[in-house]
Amino acid sequence: MTIFHSPAPTQEKTPVGIAADPRTGNPRIDLPVEADEQRVTTAVRAARNASARWSALTTGERSQRLLRFADAVERRADQYVAAERAGTGKPLAEASGEVEQCVDLIRFYAGAIRTDQSPGSGHRLPGRESWVRWEPLGVVAAIVPWNYPLLMAVWRFAPALAAGNAVVVKPAETTPDSMLLAAEDAAEVLGPDVLVTVPGGRDTGRLLVESPVDVVAFTGSKGGGLDVLARAGLRRVSLELGGNCPAIVLPDAPDYTYERLVGASIYNAGQSCAAPARVITLRGNYEEVVERLGEAMRSKRAGADFGPLNNPDQLARYDRIVDASVAGVRHVGEVLLNDDEAGGYWRPGLILADLPDDAPAVMDETFGPALTVQAVEHEDDAVDLANGVSHALAASVWSTSAAGGLGIARRLDAGEVWVNCHLEQTAELPHGGRKQSGHGTDLSVLAISEYQRPKTITVNLA
Repeated sequence: MTIFHSPAPTQEKTPVGIAADPRTGNPRIDLPVEADEQRVTTAVRAARNASARWSALTTGERSQRLLRFADAVERRADQYVAAERAGTGKPLAEASGEVEQCVDLIRFYAGAIRTDQSPGSGHRLPGRESWVRWEPLGVVAAIVPWNYPLLMAVWRFAPALAAGNAVVVKPAETTPDSMLLAAEDAAEVLGPDVLVTVPGGRDTGRLLVESPVDVVAFTGSKGGGLDVLARAGLRRVSLELGGNCPAIVLPDAPDYTYERLVGASIYNAGQSCAAPARVITLRGNYEEVVERLGEAMRSKRAGADFGPLNNPDQLARYDRIVDASVAGVRHVGEVLLNDDEAGGYWRPGLILADLPDDAPAVMDETFGPALTVQAVEHEDDAVDLANGVSHALAASVWSTSAAGGLGIARRLDAGEVWVNCHLEQTAELPHGGRKQSGHGTDLSVLAISEYQRPKTITVNLA
């Protein structure tokens, strides 16, 4: 794979087999045109051989190597940031913050694996002594998306490596850059083939799922997740499949609600599974909520406050959903671009109100910088509407009443719920979906068990 700088701006379409810089639309990186079965087979075989060496290390030894791996990423942070920006167009502050999160996560799991999380051992049967060993599964296939190329990979490979597995990562076709760097650093610090990167498109991912790996961790679309399940058979699968997340704004919401909701909705150009997408409020408060959200959104500038959509397919999908959603009220942000960014995949922030309840922007995850606003009569109706779509990943409630906010938070069907904030995560807190948002746990010490299996050992003391 060859990485090269973007040429001068051109109006020609990006050639087949070439990924574009989303900021300009210009070609930037060669891509494999066809899936290479031999390349996948070789990577999995190498990881299988490495897993025996890696799992044989004590938890302390693995911890020390993971800490050195985090140090290596931190030393080359500027290169990782540049790689993230090349593939995603993220603003510098976003990319820098995400690389810092990656370093922190690797260090977190380096420490977490040294804690004892097994069920209590001891005298459980007459005349016997029992204990539980938590053993690695072997080789983990991690298929990660383009919206957070390095961060989503670290969410998967950090706990898997800490647990003693070797990992083969298939990054998204358009954003392999940062994982290629990570594989270089891992080979030097962790050992050869403990963390392997296999670039490629969907067919490469399918080959990887069908190869002799022990568990598949997939982050992506519902359709992709169903395809993984069909190909994985009886092997363990962890899925994170999207959001379309509600935000319930009550009449006593704090003054900062609107600015922070809009800020969360445009972070990474709205290309976050847990981003707020559907604002739900009471009818008597509706016009004020729409106007205040609109005021906040009109001040946001694509090209300055947030980046572009990632690729032409995502741009077309977003436009199709927004265009099919007839809104009586639209508040539109600004687009502020340099001359060479005119061909990029930019869209302004949007507030869409006075929509039918079955509008595509309400029912589907737009995965872009848009917020819909809906009105209901009562708080119970707000909860029903929030829970009324097929996704159930995350949600938020906005209220100055602790009892009211927490009461609604308990009733929301989502794996993660925020009160008076949104899209705030840390290594210590678990994240995972329900319903068609998938299953499995990312982040926290709970994620380690996604990549381990227990073995109970009982000894007859007589």
